[in-house]
Amino acid sequence: MDKLARAASNDLGADPFLRTVSDMPSEDTPSRQRSGKATDTPAAAHWERARERLRKALGDDVYSSWFASAEFVRGEPMTAYMSVPTRFLKSWILTNYKEALLKALQAEMKAVTRVELSVRSAVRPRAVTEPNGNGAATGAAAAENGEADGAFARAGTPNKRPPPASGPLGGSPVDNRFTFETFCEGPANRVALAAAKMIAEGNTPASFNPLFLHAGVGRGKSHLLHAITHGARADGGNRNVVYLTAEHFMFRFVAAIRNQSGVAFKESLRDIDLLLIDDVQFLQGKSAQQEFCHLLNVLIDGARQVVVAADRPPTELESLDERVRSRLGGGVAFEIGPPDLALRRSILKRRYQTAKAGLPSLDIPEPVLDYVAQSVVSNGRDLEGALNRLVAQWQFTNVAVTINSAEITLRDLIGAREPRRVRIEDIQRVVARHFNVSKSDLLSSRRTRTIVRPRQIAMYLSKAMTPRSLPEIGRRFGGRDHTTVLHAVRKIEELIAGDRSLGDEVELLRKMIEDQPIQ
Repeated sequence: MDKLARAASNDLGADPFLRTVSDMPSEDTPSRQRSGKATDTPAAAHWERARERLRKALGDDVYSSWFASAEFVRGEPMTAYMSVPTRFLKSWILTNYKEALLKALQAEMKAVTRVELSVRSAVRPRAVTEPNGNGAATGAAAAENGEADGAFARAGTPNKRPPPASGPLGGSPVDNRFTFETFCEGPANRVALAAAKMIAEGNTPASFNPLFLHAGVGRGKSHLLHAITHGARADGGNRNVVYLTAEHFMFRFVAAIRNQSGVAFKESLRDIDLLLIDDVQFLQGKSAQQEFCHLLNVLIDGARQVVVAADRPPTELESLDERVRSRLGGGVAFEIGPPDLALRRSILKRRYQTAKAGLPSLDIPEPVLDYVAQSVVSNGRDLEGALNRLVAQWQFTNVAVTINSAEITLRDLIGAREPRRVRIEDIQRVVARHFNVSKSDLLSSRRTRTIVRPRQIAMYLSKAMTPRSLPEIGRRFGGRDHTTVLHAVRKIEELIAGDRSLGDEVELLRKMIEDQPIQ
């Protein structure tokens, strides 16, 4: 247990340079004791410049996702104190971007050798507590004990939370709208739907374990996991069914380690009959992945069913440990493809009937719905969003919806298609063939000019054409550090700026990668 706790602590960034502290200033600390921008202006100015360094180093998307809400608390000669709004955000930064954060701060504050990151309170606890029916305190005392955690609080009731789920693992909320009855079937999802129904009924062959569903956004994989959960719980049996998102699993795992309830956590896993994990691509942290792999082994070896969903197949989940990918790939994987025209029409028809039940006078002509089905081809979520816009247009303007008005309302969705997914392997293959080198040369440690330049171009294109992070790209290029990838990206950017012929060559490679068939 001590070993597991130490591993989890290391996973969350407990190292000599980037630590988490529990005695950071809270919301109730007097303002004169807190040194934000008003009382620490020079250091805060350094942080603003460090922000820009982070943005340039990591890109706008990564910066906006993980650092936009980070705040500078105070600076000391060797330590920078930072805060973020959630524990998950803190964990993610410490696990994935601690080196980048420290480097950006050191560039502006030379003496800084470590960063201390805390979680600031999102809601100030009430100063006065009232006893509840059992004589226990509510309000601030409940907040101190974690009873008003933002991850569980309902909107409008910050001091209340739903009844806790049984066992240390608990479960994620399941949407009552997502059932098999409300799922629209088509050629793109028929096989996945049939497998999901078999699992919900408990009549699943051993070869279906684990069942892995993968698809792009808005194609119904989460809907199927919710439907399986509802169906399995309603079959009248005594199966212990647990639905979890990857984020919830990480939260529960870290909480168990911190509360020294790791043994109870492990024991609760053994009682699960059907486990469903959604968005497994977001599972981060070495210790959390090790525990997840152990969970898979225990359940599958014990003939318990596991269902996992992700946005890509197991072999392409580069951020996951190889053992986890291997275990996930050992069962059956089904892809949910893009909806064809008939399926899009079916989705729109069902959503329109639901909307009309709430607005009996709603009138969107059939030709308009058919126009939407033919024009919005990306996924079911965009179709639902398109219909919602047309309903809002009808409500707010009191004017009949026509094809012309629908075209104006949906102009940003019309013809929108999901961008073709480019893999790092595709880029490596095209670049290697173009420069007459082997793919193994790109991944090797050779540093001759004939190898280094193609390798840097391949890294640059991997950053520009895929959503992969710098550490992920480095791992796919022979286990290189993310700083090597960043150097390559900046080097090619500089060369392109001063060498038009190289810029044309890189653009040619980009088109070759986009046009070639995926192998």
